[in-house]
Amino acid sequence: MSVNEVRLNDVGTVFKYVVYDNSSLVNVSSATSKAIIFKKPDGTTLTKTGSFYTNGGDGIISYTGVSGDFDSAGVWQTQLQISMSGGTWRSDIKTFNVYENL
Repeated sequence: MSVNEVRLNDVGTVFKYVVYDNSSLVNVSSATSKAIIFKKPDGTTLTKTGSFYTNGGDGIISYTGVSGDFDSAGVWQTQLQISMSGGTWRSDIKTFNVYENL
């Protein structure tokens, strides 16, 4: 997962998840479900629908934050869940900070 710094109540932050199987990039263009799961500092979860960054052939799923997503400062977790023919898989869990504003 790659993301720039996230601030409280940010809108437009892009999260990118690159899907690999071992060290090989996975063509995810046939994905039927692309869920981005966020776990807030208080333990509640937020599930959003991901999109292909280009066409899925590059293995990248993305999500762009909207108003109301990042409503609490602290350490967040995120994980991609993707379904394709043959199964449903989850990525490693990654953490990021949502920082306070003045």
